[in-house]
Amino acid sequence: MVKLHIKRGDASVFLYETTTAIELSELIPEIIRIINMRLRLQRLCDEVSMLAEFGIAKPVEAVGLTDEQVSEMKIKDEWTPKCYPSGGPVYNRDDIGRRTGNAPNDKMAEVLTKTCAEAMAATSKDTAKANKCLTLKDITDEMDKVKGAVMIVYPMGLPPYDEVEHCLNDTENLAGRQAALHVIPEEDGQLWWAGKDMQRSKKLHEYIGKNEKTKLICKIQKKGGGAPVREPVVSEQQQKEMMAYAYKKNEEYKKLEEADDNAYLNAPWADSGALKRSMHGGGNIGWKPR
Repeated sequence: MVKLHIKRGDASVFLYETTTAIELSELIPEIIRIINMRLRLQRLCDEVSMLAEFGIAKPVEAVGLTDEQVSEMKIKDEWTPKCYPSGGPVYNRDDIGRRTGNAPNDKMAEVLTKTCAEAMAATSKDTAKANKCLTLKDITDEMDKVKGAVMIVYPMGLPPYDEVEHCLNDTENLAGRQAALHVIPEEDGQLWWAGKDMQRSKKLHEYIGKNEKTKLICKIQKKGGGAPVREPVVSEQQQKEMMAYAYKKNEEYKKLEEADDNAYLNAPWADSGALKRSMHGGGNIGWKPR
């Protein structure tokens, strides 16, 4: 099986396993789906962390308003009484004003935060360093685990306007948000290898050959971005080793320059009496008292 180390720019994303016979029209959209799903899982975990800290979201018209302002404007919140966390709420005011502040207790909050931490670790960029391949199913499974944790803590469900619900149901509106810049539309993604834009009308082996025991570094990006920067000839570790070697040599040269010109006279090879002593058998004689 061929292993593709997928990168965006200089950042490692994940490791993907496939065959040389695969159509690029199938491979590229699959890679993009994994990237986008991974971003979605990250957004979900971010929102679940806020859910664990401050409780469910306020109604859209009440976001940013204080409780007094909500009362004065007579904004109805019919979901807060329904969506109480298991074990009862613990009030923790949300200074941003996005959430009600009726947070789950410490035990239930830990269920959410721990599940999210495990999900992010299982799909992190470190999986590529560990030579572990990532699939769409892996990310979907982690998302299901987070969904299960939310159902445990909020058995009555969440308001339909809560961002956690949007992430779980894939109904997010990313327009105007920073997160939209990282999402790659499936039809607009390009896969680059060795400075070549791999065309979707071809198969993978038309670029890399039919050796299934190959590992490649490929870069994914949106169309119109031009060719990505090529990988450096030497790795970061090799650069560090080369710099350390150069520094060591430089220090040795400095010591040689600073050494006394007559310092060589103390060397054994510069001893004028060494030949005479060796002929008389008087070399390397040690003296010690009786």
